[in-house]
Amino acid sequence: MKTDLDEAARPKVAPPLHADFIPAVLWNKAFRAAADADGRSVPLVLGLMRSGGSLSRYETAVFPPGHPSFESGLRYAERLIKSLLWMWGACRVIVGGPGEVGNHIRKAYSRRGDRAFDAALMSAAYGKKFSVEVTAAGSVPPALEKTRPLGRHLEGCRIGFDLGASDRKVSAVIDGEAVFSEEVAWDPRHQDSPLYHYHQIMSGLHQAASHLPRVEGIGGSAAGIYIDNRAMVASLFRGIPPADFKKRIQPMFLRLGKEWNVPFEVVNDGEVTALAGSMSLNANRVLGIALGSSQAGGYVNDRGNITGRLNELAFVPVDLNPAAPLDEWSGDAGCGVQYFSQQAAFRLAAKAGLGLADDLPAVDKLKVVQEHLHGGDERARLVFETIGVYLGYGIAHYADYYDIAHALILGRVTSGEAGPIILERARHVLKAEFPALFAGLTLHLPDEESRRIGQAVAAASLPVIERNEKRNDHGLETEKTRE
Repeated sequence: MKTDLDEAARPKVAPPLHADFIPAVLWNKAFRAAADADGRSVPLVLGLMRSGGSLSRYETAVFPPGHPSFESGLRYAERLIKSLLWMWGACRVIVGGPGEVGNHIRKAYSRRGDRAFDAALMSAAYGKKFSVEVTAAGSVPPALEKTRPLGRHLEGCRIGFDLGASDRKVSAVIDGEAVFSEEVAWDPRHQDSPLYHYHQIMSGLHQAASHLPRVEGIGGSAAGIYIDNRAMVASLFRGIPPADFKKRIQPMFLRLGKEWNVPFEVVNDGEVTALAGSMSLNANRVLGIALGSSQAGGYVNDRGNITGRLNELAFVPVDLNPAAPLDEWSGDAGCGVQYFSQQAAFRLAAKAGLGLADDLPAVDKLKVVQEHLHGGDERARLVFETIGVYLGYGIAHYADYYDIAHALILGRVTSGEAGPIILERARHVLKAEFPALFAGLTLHLPDEESRRIGQAVAAASLPVIERNEKRNDHGLETEKTRE
């Protein structure tokens, strides 16, 4: 049943293949306007604590118990906290405000609650049990944000790799120039043996190394949450049994670093997306969004640093229609993965009447849709126009939580003629619905080569190379030169 807020959130630009789309940015805007106009609204202050004492803070308002819009406030608070968790990350959430709102959130994120999946993944990401603390609005601590530089090291002979759900990419880079790049299709999510992943990655590294006089550093990006080169949560490895994941997958990149005996660094693929954009644009305040097998996001702040936040946009709700498409992993409705990935393209292709064979690999399904587009099929065009409308409202939603001047859009879904169509529709939405944001924001679509391999090249810049070292027969670092 639609509410007054649902009606107020009706978009000016409707997605051609999704008539009942309720953009989160418009629903939230309508709720906040209602709260601001009502003298009975009360503060809601959220604190999201991460490891190392880092804390992000968000202030808003809800309605008190007994108010006719109290239930809408519960919905607003739950979707807001879900969004903040996956954009900012937290092992502990402090809910400062009405106790009934805090207890609703605590129940939702309990072991048997509706958001049990999110609580479990936050526990896995930070290595400690996720918790919700309920307190008064004035008791939430002040924000304490921590940032650090990322990459931009171009000197020397490097390998960069990017691990996606349908293909893995690797590049050999000398002084910032790619001398070799390769894409290989693979199917990591359905593999239950850690050896599959290890040997696939090692094969790519050896292939790149064969094009270099020596290897001085290796950097990688991959979907998921990576802390200190450990894989904490990653959909790429969802087929691995939990015991094997903890024993074999979590330390896999540490093992690879020791075996290659060079500086080795792996981070979330979204961070490298933002890094690639910042490097290519020579600009900061960059939000990178990769539309691939899933959705990746990353952010570079006004100082060119990453913030330590998660930026896992695939799980962020962007459609607040309760009947929105479900994320196959979390089971939640309206999350970004179903709007900004090849999964969105497949779902919309079915709506448009484009039949895709079930036995086709995902990467080939996407090629079929893009081939229809190239052939002038209007149904395929509607698929990418719809994704473009989603993107316009999605970027406006993210802009409520990120200070952005540039949005870099890339990934396999943007290949060929699809990319310009997606960006044109996104710009149209921003101009029509959010003119102030549109005036200060530039959307960028890298060239075809950058869209496909730029991630791996940027990843190669992650490690810091130390000089004046002896090398073994493979050009790998072995021991420091004694003076």
